[in-house]
Amino acid sequence: MAAEMRFAKSHEWVRPEPSGLATVGVSAYAVEALTDLVFMQLPAVGRRVKAGESFGEIESVKAVSDLYSPVSGEIVEVNAALPNALETLGKDPYNAGWIIRIRPDDPKELDTLLDQSAYDALLKSQPH
Repeated sequence: MAAEMRFAKSHEWVRPEPSGLATVGVSAYAVEALTDLVFMQLPAVGRRVKAGESFGEIESVKAVSDLYSPVSGEIVEVNAALPNALETLGKDPYNAGWIIRIRPDDPKELDTLLDQSAYDALLKSQPH
């Protein structure tokens, strides 16, 4: 995983791209916890989101979970193939399994999120 990748406590990851955009997905931990994924609702391109705001849903056979934006900004791209290939999230959650790309309002907002070691510590503290 990229060193610049950051995580929200709600298990979304965000990776700043050289283009200035931020790529967002869900962590391997979240995919594993959800198990058997059956449905994903993606947001519309052009939608504006605030950090911590739900931008879509992911559904497994046992639960429906909101997907939360780790940063504020405009959604400029969605991974349209993903809802028809949810197994991609389990196979490659940090690359092919990206969900949206956002043009962040403030790139410094990334600094408020967890780095890899802080996220790993969060996972260790959670009940299994």
